[in-house]
Amino acid sequence: MSSPRINQNQVPLSEERRRFQRVRVNLLGRYMLADRREFPCQITDMSPGGMALVAPVNGKAGERVIAYVDHIGRLEGTIARQFPNGFAMTITATPRKRDKLASQLTWLANRDVLGLPEDRRHDRVIPRDPRAVLVLPDGTQSICQIIDMSLSGAAVAGVNKPAIGTIVRLGKTQARVIRHVDHGFAVEFTRLQHPDLLEENITGT
Repeated sequence: MSSPRINQNQVPLSEERRRFQRVRVNLLGRYMLADRREFPCQITDMSPGGMALVAPVNGKAGERVIAYVDHIGRLEGTIARQFPNGFAMTITATPRKRDKLASQLTWLANRDVLGLPEDRRHDRVIPRDPRAVLVLPDGTQSICQIIDMSLSGAAVAGVNKPAIGTIVRLGKTQARVIRHVDHGFAVEFTRLQHPDLLEENITGT
């Protein structure tokens, strides 16, 4: 009986675990399932052979996925296993692309070790109009109040607190819930905001 053929660009998950060291990351992005539906996501760990995503919608095991990850770019692969709040996927790549991804992950790991948290690098301000529209992953919208904000994040007042790691939109800006506080929660923006456009992109209804 002949052995099954293996795609040389796709490493089985068990082998991927042995060959590649996974790095804890905190990256935002989007992913597209085989039916072409797109959703926001957060990548929590990654190696040149695979990654784990916090995602609002799980695909099926073996389903093809295309992901666009901040600081990394476009990645393709298949769903290896599912979690209650997301899934793990393999990364299909040539050896050259894997080497490039390994270098990018090393840079990200060093940046996290040497850098300060984003929300400590920028002065916080109180907006003139504190009202903002909060959009959850399922499309639900609600009016919230901004306690304060900076170029990299905001503190939001509200009784209903999205789970930590949830990808939301605050005004026109994508963000991730990073912690809960007594009267609300804090978010970190996907990208740094321009000082002149901060209030325009975040607040106002």
